[in-house]
Amino acid sequence: MHLQKDVSLLPYNTFGIDKKAKYFSIANNIHDVIEAIQFSKKNNIPLVVLGGGSNILLTKDLEALLLKIDIQGISLIKETSESVWIEVGAGVNWHSLVLYCIEKEWAGVENLSLIPGTVGASPMQNIGAYGIEIKEVFENLTAINRDTLSIEKFDWAQCEFGYRESVFKNKLKNKYIISSVCFKLNKNPVFNTNYGAIQDTLQSMQVEELSIKAISDAVIKIRQSKLPDPKQIGNAGSFFKNPTVETAKFEALKKEYPLIPGYPLQDGVKIPAAWLIEQAGWKGKRFGNIGVHQNQPLVLVNYGDGDGAEIKILSEKIQASVEEKFGILLSPEVNFL
Repeated sequence: MHLQKDVSLLPYNTFGIDKKAKYFSIANNIHDVIEAIQFSKKNNIPLVVLGGGSNILLTKDLEALLLKIDIQGISLIKETSESVWIEVGAGVNWHSLVLYCIEKEWAGVENLSLIPGTVGASPMQNIGAYGIEIKEVFENLTAINRDTLSIEKFDWAQCEFGYRESVFKNKLKNKYIISSVCFKLNKNPVFNTNYGAIQDTLQSMQVEELSIKAISDAVIKIRQSKLPDPKQIGNAGSFFKNPTVETAKFEALKKEYPLIPGYPLQDGVKIPAAWLIEQAGWKGKRFGNIGVHQNQPLVLVNYGDGDGAEIKILSEKIQASVEEKFGILLSPEVNFL
């Protein structure tokens, strides 16, 4: 394990926040991960795990060892006439994996194109977009137990997937470090084009024959039109989760706000957080070097030299404002460090 001291984390977070880590190391394999765990225990210093840095907000310098997971590799481990099973290193870039699967004509992840971050974070967050969640293609994962240093496998049920949730964000938070993920993909695609603007975008692209590449291209086009490029403006994508409310609560809101959008679920109605934030008056608001994006109010941005603590305060003001107006408390999707 190659250890560095007092390292700027500016290149390692998409918000573009310049904070330091007391110690920094990159893990290229499981052995590096185990060494990092041992170092943190021996020196009584917290161990913070980093993937693509696209879902974190740095609010201070970290008196910790920040371990960037960079375990690579995509391996075909099983194949039938209908399906393939692949094992992917936790450090593989998520969108690179999607493009790899499209090239191989393996279906199942095309709707998740251009989601930032790494493969290791995908089951932790149960990432999802345009009608698909990672749990639909997930088979199992391998992780290192921080207490025992043993290498363990988790199947689908053990991960306890929920909306942008898994067991690793709840009762097993900071207990394991994911090293690889196994996915089951389809050779015979079932196209999912019913969500959002996919169908309209496919028509505008004049797609004559539907394919997983066409769906991926449409999703990329939609995401690029709605979400700012972190290389241009610092951000972490959607800052808040879309809240789910009871049906009775939604009906009451509908009477007061006839235009409120809602998507019925088994356990209630999901309301777009972006709509709530915009109605509360935050869209496009700028406060010095930080603000709310002018096109997508779900995205908080760093225009340059912004401070993570300021963005956290802004997010709390938005939460309070939306709760006061609608009686709904938004939950951050971004992790504060």
